[in-house]
Amino acid sequence: MQSPPGPSSPVQSSPHGLTRFNTLPAIEAERALLSCCGSLHWARRLVAHRPYPDLGALLAAADEAVYDFAPADLDEALSRETLPLPPHGSYSVAHTALGAAHSAYESRFGHAFVICLDGYGPDEALDQLLAGIRSRLGNDPEEERVLSWDELRRLARGRLARLVRSLEARTEPQEAIDPQEPADSGRPDSSSDSPYVAV
Repeated sequence: MQSPPGPSSPVQSSPHGLTRFNTLPAIEAERALLSCCGSLHWARRLVAHRPYPDLGALLAAADEAVYDFAPADLDEALSRETLPLPPHGSYSVAHTALGAAHSAYESRFGHAFVICLDGYGPDEALDQLLAGIRSRLGNDPEEERVLSWDELRRLARGRLARLVRSLEARTEPQEAIDPQEPADSGRPDSSSDSPYVAV
């Protein structure tokens, strides 16, 4: 069963952020990419194919690299996804329900639950998260693996777009890169409101 899609908006970025990404030292680019998707093969492939002419080309290359995942690549990427904190202001009962649902999911499938909540605000994200995890608990393992793979691709895509946007604003090479931070969270030091979450 597919998780419900949220409203989407086109990804936009100025060429400056992409230029910075294209010229990062390979090890720094790889480290930044691993924060978008936990597959070392995926990160190295994207680094090796630089420079990218535009953000669309980078995102297409990222998608293609996920489509080419070997089973071990998917396992590696899923193993690096973690349960985020629920949005601030959500009820503790919902936190308890989320924790129980996630435990049941991990027991059944052996990896973290991943879902892309692009376009959902913090007030809707928890409901969508709980609905998604509950509906997918009934999937057979192979069906869930395919869904997790696609959700991971969508997560990586959003994180990668945020990474490039974050590079536009960087003034010093040593500044931290956090592609999991949404552009409009309103809370600069927290990634828990990210519309892209792994649970």
